[in-house]
Amino acid sequence: MIWDMRVWSHSARFPMSIAPSSGCLVLCLGLSAFSLLLQNLWMPLDVSKDEPVGRSPAEDRGLGFRRLALRLEALSTQVQSLRRERDAKGTSEDLHKLLQSFRQDQQGLARLVERELKRVAQRLEQFNHHHHHRLPHPQPTRENLRKEPKETCVVPVDPAYPVCAEKVEFLLAKWQSDPCYAFYGVDGTVCSILTYLSQIENFCPAQPGRNHTTPPWHQTVQPFTKKAEIRTSVSSLYEVLSNGSGGPAVRFMRSRVEMMSECWRRAALAMRLQSNRTLTSLMRVLLYPGALAGGAGQHFEAMVERGGPLGELVQWADLSACLTVLGHNVSLTTSQYRLRRLIGAAPGRGSCPIKGPMSFDLIYTDYHGLAHLRGAMGLAFQYYQCRFRILDSFGTEPAFNLGSYAQPHGFKTLWGSWGLQPLQYMTMFPHTPDNSFLGFVSEDAVRAQESDLNRKEKIAVIYGKQEYMWQGIYEYIKVIGEELETHATVYEPPGHVSTLPGFVRNHGLLSQRHFLRLLRRAKVFVGLGFPYEGPAPIEAIALGCVFLQPQLNTPHSSDNNDFYKGKPTTRKITSQHPYAETIIGRPHVWTVDVTNKTQVREAVKQILRTEVKPRTLREFSCDGMLERVHHYITQQSFCTPSVATWPPESALRLHMGPLGQSCVSVCKRASLVCEPSQFRRLNNPDVFARLSISCSSMAHEVNHIFPAYTPWGRHCRLQQEPLLFSCAGSDPSHRRLCPCRIYQPGQVALIPDSISDL
Repeated sequence: MIWDMRVWSHSARFPMSIAPSSGCLVLCLGLSAFSLLLQNLWMPLDVSKDEPVGRSPAEDRGLGFRRLALRLEALSTQVQSLRRERDAKGTSEDLHKLLQSFRQDQQGLARLVERELKRVAQRLEQFNHHHHHRLPHPQPTRENLRKEPKETCVVPVDPAYPVCAEKVEFLLAKWQSDPCYAFYGVDGTVCSILTYLSQIENFCPAQPGRNHTTPPWHQTVQPFTKKAEIRTSVSSLYEVLSNGSGGPAVRFMRSRVEMMSECWRRAALAMRLQSNRTLTSLMRVLLYPGALAGGAGQHFEAMVERGGPLGELVQWADLSACLTVLGHNVSLTTSQYRLRRLIGAAPGRGSCPIKGPMSFDLIYTDYHGLAHLRGAMGLAFQYYQCRFRILDSFGTEPAFNLGSYAQPHGFKTLWGSWGLQPLQYMTMFPHTPDNSFLGFVSEDAVRAQESDLNRKEKIAVIYGKQEYMWQGIYEYIKVIGEELETHATVYEPPGHVSTLPGFVRNHGLLSQRHFLRLLRRAKVFVGLGFPYEGPAPIEAIALGCVFLQPQLNTPHSSDNNDFYKGKPTTRKITSQHPYAETIIGRPHVWTVDVTNKTQVREAVKQILRTEVKPRTLREFSCDGMLERVHHYITQQSFCTPSVATWPPESALRLHMGPLGQSCVSVCKRASLVCEPSQFRRLNNPDVFARLSISCSSMAHEVNHIFPAYTPWGRHCRLQQEPLLFSCAGSDPSHRRLCPCRIYQPGQVALIPDSISDL
């Protein structure tokens, strides 16, 4: 604090003879010099947070001294300016003495800086010595790495580790940016960094005298030797859900599992009787609905009790029950903190790999959860991403999934670019064959009494739990209200003045059980156009309701609709619920132009004249979902590079589509479904020859519509990037080469048993 004392001692000598303006100037000058000294002499010369990545500490210190020199020069300029001002204005003799003293202090500061520069130069010489001398040293441990090591190390040059030097340079500058590096023993020395990069991240060769070891997170966990046995009860899941961090969302999931428990029991008994059902190895499964974690989770949780979307929660609840019945070990959490603990994340901000091997065979999560996992796993994220399964309601097409392709080709969105296998994304409905159809379970009509099914009343229940969904459809609802008693389940906070039509009876937000009880009484379930593609219409149809929904005269897509904007799909939606419209259809589903009152009125009258029985498609039953999830666990493996063996070749049908059609459309026209896992089988020149197509040229290219053929020039193109095999892609100048397969009626994810047994 010498500088501090000098400045104020001189200020005290001449308190009365300095003019106010000059006094302020001198005071500012003194404070500036004091601040400068603190910043450049007594504070550590560390790398600034905003410095470019990869610069060495020596370069950073050099830049720091250059900045110091510039500041001293500026200080000198200020003093000279003051002296000129004094001479011009004839400032008092006291100020003249003050400036002389200030000049002497400036010279003293320069001498201090000179001594500091000499001291740092000696340190730099010692640092350079580390790079030119190699000494033998013992095998380090995490404990002794934290002590000041005496050995010196040199960065090795090894063609097998081309980025070793670059990684060392980065960590020399940034090892303190994340506490995880210190956890693994990095203390800023070259030796500790080389040990970390060879033993933990595997970017550098083993140091002399040490054996190369597999990084701890690369090691394998001993698999279960027991087989998964079918459980006829889901009671063990209740405790799992109780430990899942609580909140209204998890309570909703538990109540649904309890409500559907009888359905799962019957399905489990039926599966046990199937003699051809092979047992699988017991799997350790983690369920992590990332949308329920963190700040986004708090918002979602709040919406659960205010009429927010529950479709995703229905799917999570049914998945957890399904895995439990199949006999697997299920864990669930909605806490980022507990997620890090479960996967063994190192302390810090996720720059380092996890501490040991992944203990879960499968992790089901969502897009939010993917981001949380990447932020906790470091390099291990990419290593273990083959074990992830992503619940993705609306699907992710391959063109959006590969970041290096999406950006230059106009497919970049907030929700894509993860580079996973497209079949790892699991959808709510089977609308995107590039992804896996996970689905959910609709309420089983068998649970209802037969007398209830025959007691349908002239009631219409409106599908829309928030008032904004009712905007612009008054005339549509009015026509329905003229023929049917109209009920709603719209959330209205206390004291809220309702804007619903006066003839609508609003029950407020109902529990699952009470809502399904209302549907059992109702004749019609009325869609308003939003929400899109939810589970409620399927459950209503399973309870004997007719679903009446709006037709979208201009199909909605990411090009013209705010809801779909940014979603990684090119699908065009022709109605509120395309699956109900195209797969189920009349008499259970009526799609009408809601702006045409005559058409709406006629549709309602025909519905009232028609007796409709409950309908549950197998793929939305407990039995169907058990079959499907069992199939995915046994047949889908994304951790091995081998070509998929499912489905068998006998189930495949090769088709060459017309110009401009996607393989989704080509296979659908043939009453088949596109099977993306089989593109590899037909991605070779022989396939074109089998189809009697003469190619003037043959090339491998990166494009999501290949393999394909263009008649202009007779060019044949094969796929170079396997992640871009796509059922969805289309181009007006190309004919797609499509792998189609047969499927079970009512269970599109599977093939007929007679084929699967071959």
